[in-house]
Amino acid sequence: MPSDTLWEIAKAEVEKRGSNGSESDGVEIGEKSVFFIGSKNGGKTTIILRCLDRDEPPKPTLALEYTYGRKAKGHNIPKDIAHFWELGGGTSLLDLISIPITSDTLRTFSIVLVLDLSKPNDLWPTMENLLQATKSHVNKVIMKLGKKNSKASSEMRQKIWSNMQKDHPDREIIDPFPIPLVIIGSKYDIFQDFDSEKRKVICKTLRFVAHYYGASLMFTSKSEALLLKIRGVINQLAFGIDKSKSICVDQNKPLFITAGLDSLSQIGSPPVPDNDIGKLHARSPMELWKKVYERLFPPKNTNTLKDIKDPARDPQYAESEVDEMRIQKDQYIVVYSSCECL
Repeated sequence: MPSDTLWEIAKAEVEKRGSNGSESDGVEIGEKSVFFIGSKNGGKTTIILRCLDRDEPPKPTLALEYTYGRKAKGHNIPKDIAHFWELGGGTSLLDLISIPITSDTLRTFSIVLVLDLSKPNDLWPTMENLLQATKSHVNKVIMKLGKKNSKASSEMRQKIWSNMQKDHPDREIIDPFPIPLVIIGSKYDIFQDFDSEKRKVICKTLRFVAHYYGASLMFTSKSEALLLKIRGVINQLAFGIDKSKSICVDQNKPLFITAGLDSLSQIGSPPVPDNDIGKLHARSPMELWKKVYERLFPPKNTNTLKDIKDPARDPQYAESEVDEMRIQKDQYIVVYSSCECL
């Protein structure tokens, strides 16, 4: 009998706990999903492994990968379960975003966007493409959910404002992401050696984007102290652990800003000379910040962001016997095609 897949194991665990619900003295069993998207080779897998206490070297994510973790609330209490999804390939596999985000999972779903701070020219297009694709799909799922369960859909739309105080001065300006969002800037150890002006632009821009979307923002690196802080944030998303209220907005230190604790007055205006602001024609605050950011960090050819190697020819996935059979198959196809042409 073939071994079960991770998904089948996770599903069986949930069903098992559900059947034992009456024996748990009314204790609610939690189940949440966290979806990691972001820069290619940006450190998503490393963060997931650290959160799950798995001491193993990270492997390149080929497409869409899944794993899960469990955490006990206390003695003799069923463990909560968290589903971890990871999208590989940067922005090249946007169509796969729709697979884990469904009407059944949406209400307990969170997004973690990991951006490589060491590659500032790729940062905005990576962020923009991934967030737009994710937001578009989530909104479609919410509309679909609303047709079946209008109450659930309405509760979701109200919940997105939960991180923002009712008297927050920016409440009428921002546009919260439809589901919880955390933005992580990785490779801070490289970023901290950037010129101070470049760091200022990147920090202010990411603070604006995170605040506009009602998201949390934090920087990390291989530092154990920073990874522990990130782990705490991910555990909050995955298992409902209390949210941290700490904050650091100093651009000379790793940023750590929980959703709802920042403000446009603290962030300031886009870092551009006053006499140049009028020359930048923008239809929205987000577009203005984009234009300012891309003046200093012009994006590379967008085609390079969408390119992805053929996995069958990627050396890191080499399998001698399989590769030899593939070569024979390719040769057969060439010979067969030649015969067809005669």
